[in-house]
Amino acid sequence: MKRSFNLPFFISILTCLVLINQNSFSQAVYEDERYVPETDPLVLKKLEQWQDLKFGLLMHWGTYSQWGIVESWSLCPEEYGWCERKQGSNPQDYFTYKKEYEDLKKTFNPTKFNPDKWATAAKNAGMKYVVFTTKHHDGFSMFDSKYTDYKITDSETPFSTHPKANITKEIFNSFRAQGFWAGAYFSKPDWHEPSYWDPYYPPRDRNVNYEPEANPKKWQEFVDFTHNQILELLTDYGKVDILWMDGGWVAKTPKSAITSWYDQQLQNNENGYLKHRIINQDIKMDALVKKARAKQPGLIVVDRAVHGINQNYLTPENRVPEKPLPYPWESCIIAGGSWSYSFNAEYMSGREAVHTLVDIVAKGGNLLLNIAPSPEGEWDQGAYKLLQEIGDWMDVNNEAIYGTRSMAPYKFDNICITSKPDGSIYLIYLVEKNQDSLPSEIKFSAHIPQKNVRAELLGFNTRLKCTSSKDGLTIKIPNDLKPKLLETKAFVIKLK
Repeated sequence: MKRSFNLPFFISILTCLVLINQNSFSQAVYEDERYVPETDPLVLKKLEQWQDLKFGLLMHWGTYSQWGIVESWSLCPEEYGWCERKQGSNPQDYFTYKKEYEDLKKTFNPTKFNPDKWATAAKNAGMKYVVFTTKHHDGFSMFDSKYTDYKITDSETPFSTHPKANITKEIFNSFRAQGFWAGAYFSKPDWHEPSYWDPYYPPRDRNVNYEPEANPKKWQEFVDFTHNQILELLTDYGKVDILWMDGGWVAKTPKSAITSWYDQQLQNNENGYLKHRIINQDIKMDALVKKARAKQPGLIVVDRAVHGINQNYLTPENRVPEKPLPYPWESCIIAGGSWSYSFNAEYMSGREAVHTLVDIVAKGGNLLLNIAPSPEGEWDQGAYKLLQEIGDWMDVNNEAIYGTRSMAPYKFDNICITSKPDGSIYLIYLVEKNQDSLPSEIKFSAHIPQKNVRAELLGFNTRLKCTSSKDGLTIKIPNDLKPKLLETKAFVIKLK
C-alpha cells in the first residue's frame, strides 16, 4: 500500500490513464476502469457472497513496525515522500540503510501477539473477513515459508521460538474460529529476493533491476519462487477465500505499451528522468490462478491494478468513489496513522467510520478497514475504541448494511439508500457532529410505492407516519424522537 498522491507524480497519473493495467497508480482512476467479468461459476457464486459481507479488516504488519515507517517503501529508490529514509544509523547511505532494515528481523519479537483478541474485537465491530499481509514488498514472509530464510520463523528472528511464531497461520485460525473469511495479501514484487533485485545491480526503482527478457533464466527463477510461495499459502494454511495481490507493476506488458510509455515520459519531462519504468514482468498469472484454484476452488483473486480476468474485484485505495461502480469493489481505508504502525497514531472517529461504511455500502461496495499492529504485537487502544463504536452502531442497524445493494439515486441530501431483494429499502440518515436539529419530514421522491408502505425506525421499535403521492414518499419525524436521534451517528428508516 502507499500514501495518497501528491503533485510530484502528476505525470505518472497521466501515464496510468493510458496504461491503466500496467501500474499500481491506476488506483486513482478505478472508477473508469474496464472490468473483465469472471466466468468460473464457483468464483461468481463466491463473489456474490463476498458482496454481502460488506465490512472487512486489513492488517499491514511486519518488521518495519519497529521503526514506525511506511511499510517497505523506504527501500525503494524513488523520490517520493513515502520512500524517504529517516531511520537507521546513516539513512543517507542506501546500502547501509537496506542492511539495517533487513536486520530488523533480528529484533522483531511481538511477544504480546494475541490474534484471538483481535478476532473478537473485529467480530464485535461487525467485520466479516480479514486480509492479512503475508508478505509485503520487502520480501519478509510473515509465514513459515520453506523458500526463503527471510521470514518470521527463521532462527535469527527472536519470535521464531514462540509457540505462535507462524503468524499468518495463527491469524487465519483465530479469525476463522470467529466465522471470518480469510484473505492473504501477497506482494508480487520482492525486494529481498535476488531473482528480483539482483545484488549485482543497484535497484533503480520499484521494478525488477534487470531486463527479464534478456535474462529469462533468472526471471523464471523469480516466477517459480512467487508461484511456490503463493501455492504454499494455499496448501498449508487452511481455507483461503481471497488472494489479494499487490504490486500491480509486476504484470505482463506489451512492448508497444513500454515504447509508448518511454516516449511519453521523455516528451513530458524536460529532465528526461524516467519515473516508474514500464517493464514486461510477466508473472504467468493465468497459470498461477489455475493452480491456485485447483487447491482452493472458488478462490477470489484480486490482482490489483492489472486489468484482466484475474482482478475479480477492484480496490480503490484510501478513498471512496464518487458514484456507484458497476462491478464488485472494495475501498481499503486507513483507520489511523498509516497503513503500517505509526507511533501516537490518531484514529478516525466512530462517526467518521460509520459514515464511511454507509457511504461505501450505499454505492455498492465493501469497506476494508486497515488496523496496524505494534512491534509488540498489540493494537492501540484507539483501534479498540473505534471498533467498539462501530460495533455499537452495527448492533442496531446492521440490517441496513449486510446483504444489501445500491439503489438509485444512492444518496440525497445527507441520506444514503440501500435495498434488499425482498423489497426492503433503508434510508440511512447521517447525523453530523454537533448537529442540533432535524427536519420534521423526509421526502423520498425516488420511491413511489405501489401499495401502502410501512416505515419504522431500526432500534426504536417505532412506526413512522408516511404518505405517498405521485411525487414520492413523505415520512414524518416525531418531535419527541428528535433528541434521541441526534445522539446517534446515523439512524435508519426501514421501508417495506
